Amino acid sequence: MVKAGADLRGEVLLTLAQLRLATPRQLKALLLPHQQDTDHVRRALRNLLAESPALVGRTHRAQQSYWYCTPAGLAEAAASGELASPVGRTTGKRIAASKTGLREHGLALVDTVIAFHHAGVADHADWRVEVARPTPAGNLVPDAVVLLADGSSAFVEIDRTMSYARLLAKLERYDAYRNAPASGRGNAARPPRSHWQETYAGPDLERPFPLLLFVFAPAPRRAAPETREAAFHDRARPNWRITVATTTLHRLTRDGADRPVWRIAGHGEARRTLAAAPRPR
Repeated sequence: MVKAGADLRGEVLLTLAQLRLATPRQLKALLLPHQQDTDHVRRALRNLLAESPALVGRTHRAQQSYWYCTPAGLAEAAASGELASPVGRTTGKRIAASKTGLREHGLALVDTVIAFHHAGVADHADWRVEVARPTPAGNLVPDAVVLLADGSSAFVEIDRTMSYARLLAKLERYDAYRNAPASGRGNAARPPRSHWQETYAGPDLERPFPLLLFVFAPAPRRAAPETREAAFHDRARPNWRITVATTTLHRLTRDGADRPVWRIAGHGEARRTLAAAPRPR
């Protein structure tokens, strides 16, 4: 059953507000997975574009259209009260128009969201993009944070072109965030908790630090994602306080986010499901 036009219009707007940009094909995969074509999604996009002021914008490149929220669209999405969490004021316009790979990076993230959504690992509405987190060494900005279906959280990093040195530096930034001291005073019933515990552990004092997931995506003039993933594992120093799992975008979208597609740093080359990933100590 096809969703009513008004319902689909609202879902398209909320999805673009949350994920920054997407193609009609990606929006159809998330919102109307059983439809054969993108006609309904494109109609919703045209309706949003026809508003005054326009709630969405688009750019064209190589016979493909890339859609994003305008400031007016972000404001309407935020005012709906239906977003899982507040969105920032950044539209996807700069990313959609980018010629430096930002657009492809953003689209790879959306493909990752689709893979998790279709596998039932995480709903597409439970993702937050580029939310800064404080560390003693400065802010950590994950590509995304996702609330998984089992109630735990995971940080997600998409890699297309980052050098191995920068990848390892980002890994160290996560370690700094994990080990940042508690900032609150606490109370008689509970000791002070660090930022990550307050943000991701909820009332469960025993909940471990969120999983850190790296997804290696293809990029021109770069080594194949499988090669980059293997090189990352050769260089990464196992950290038993953080569980780092990696996969390639091709493997993730082909096999599914719930399948044994994840390789765990420090645990050999065997792949396993996220549910079977070891938890940090």
